[in-house]
Amino acid sequence: MECLNAPATKINAMQRRSFLAASSLWLANSTYGIERDTTAQRRVAVIGHTGRGNYGHGLDVVWKRIPEAQIVAVADGNAAGLAKELKKLGVDQGYTDFRKMLAEVKPEFVSVAPRHADQHHDMALAAIESGVKGLYVEKPFCRTPAEADSLIAACKEHHAKLAVAHRNRYHPTLAQIDKVIDSGELGKLLQIRGRGKGDRRGGGEDLWVLGSHILNLIHYFAGAPTSCSATMLLNGKPVSARDVQPGAEGLGPLAANELHARYETKKGIVAYYDSIANDDTGGNAYCLQLIGSKGIVTLHIDRDPVAHLTPGNPFHPTSTPRPWIPITTAGVGMPESQPEKVAEVHNHVLAVRDLIEAVDRDREPLCGVHDGALTVEMICAVFESHRQGGKSVQFPLQERGNALEKL
Repeated sequence: MECLNAPATKINAMQRRSFLAASSLWLANSTYGIERDTTAQRRVAVIGHTGRGNYGHGLDVVWKRIPEAQIVAVADGNAAGLAKELKKLGVDQGYTDFRKMLAEVKPEFVSVAPRHADQHHDMALAAIESGVKGLYVEKPFCRTPAEADSLIAACKEHHAKLAVAHRNRYHPTLAQIDKVIDSGELGKLLQIRGRGKGDRRGGGEDLWVLGSHILNLIHYFAGAPTSCSATMLLNGKPVSARDVQPGAEGLGPLAANELHARYETKKGIVAYYDSIANDDTGGNAYCLQLIGSKGIVTLHIDRDPVAHLTPGNPFHPTSTPRPWIPITTAGVGMPESQPEKVAEVHNHVLAVRDLIEAVDRDREPLCGVHDGALTVEMICAVFESHRQGGKSVQFPLQERGNALEKL
């Protein structure tokens, strides 16, 4: 079935972080994030795939929260799933072939929604080449640096803007955390530590599915990585070629139920990422910690409040408990004054608003194609370092594929 009609100037790392922080504050204090005629309709198409990642974490319904957006068509290779999605979104025009949809409907914006990473490259590339101006793509962005290179080149050639759904990068509270760092309240930023969720997926799968959020934030706070050294273990032993299997959710070759990675960064801050399957933390270790000489900021992904400050030298004993002070969009220890904006982080509205503005003002989204590509490269650097016996590998990686294929 082809168609189904159903009713119903180059800047440095510090300047970049300042730009992102200012943009986050501006988004937080703006009604819509862009100034335009909201009666003008923006034509949107949604690409999903029932049974192969479905529609991600709400990348379909977010457009219904944008008054000026009109979802004009949906593509889903599963006919039964497509019928359900059309009813869910109240859309009449559906396709089982996303390329045919793109050619006939010619949308301005597209959500590439499936969770499965093996779906993203071909869907995004087809959308870019069809003339789509703005794409919102579920994470993990794609499977290899080579796939990311392809999409970067396509965006440049066709003047498209692509944003990746690392929604915490759009959180207005990041600007408040920047203030804590820049004011000296945290002291000297000594290192960054991130951990995966540590459930049954701990190790390689955790790195891709949840660790991508952590690595993306490491990039935000520490600048681009310059090198990575890592080790991957399966039941306590180094991963070998016989351990590599096809990963879940279309992640590609994968292994390990434990891994440890170390990144050096352009700001001189060393960052670590660790993931161990069934680590007995109840998921509470899934966080990023900015460890300073005078305190620690802990970000728990997708929680409210998203961050806490624990003041005091973390290496000095104390006889009194150290408090965890919430950091909100209003500041340290302040009540949340913009709960609606926090909700718009979770439901992707701030990210989509930023994408629309990026198209209209011809700028990069706050988490654009280059940011998404670097997160993918940070993940694949773990594989390449392990392949080389834990040696430090430099960025950009010479290996543009998945190094686990070459163990």
